Amino acid sequence: DDARLRGRTREAVAAADAVVHAGDFTTEAVLDDLVATAGTLYAVHGNSDDPAVRERLSDARTLAFGGATIAVTHTRRGGRTGLSLFGRERGADLVVFGHSHRPTALADGDGPTLLNPGSHAEPRGKGAAHAELEATPSGLDGRIVTPAGDVLASFSV
Repeated sequence: DDARLRGRTREAVAAADAVVHAGDFTTEAVLDDLVATAGTLYAVHGNSDDPAVRERLSDARTLAFGGATIAVTHTRRGGRTGLSLFGRERGADLVVFGHSHRPTALADGDGPTLLNPGSHAEPRGKGAAHAELEATPSGLDGRIVTPAGDVLASFSV
C-alpha cells in the first residue's frame, strides 16, 4: 500500500524535478503514493500491475529531459535488440526499461543507451537500486545508486 521508498531512494524521488518509472507498481495505492512523493511522474505499466494501474498508464511513452529524448517501456520482445529498436523508432537517446529488476546501463553503439534502473522494492541481482540522471551541457550524466547511497555504476548519455 506504499511505494516502499527508503534512504537515498526516498531523498532522490522527493528532490527530483521529475521521476521516470518503468512499471510494476502492482497496485493503485503504490502508484498514488509515488505520485504524492514525486510530484512529476512519467510512468508506464508493467506486467505485474493490476487492471486499475493499467487503465491509468500506457505501456510506452517518450519524454524530453535535459536536451535528451527518453523512451520508457517495461519490456519489449527481442531483448536488447527489441529495446534498441523501440528507442530508435522514437528518436531516443536513452531507453529506460524495467522487467528484470536488475540494474544495468548499456551503451548500444550508435543507438540509444539502455538503462534498467533496477528496483528499490523488489530487487534482483545486485540488490535494491535506482538511477539518478543529471542534465549537463553535453547530455546526461547518470548513476545507479543503492538506497544506502552507494554508486553501483556511472554512465553518460
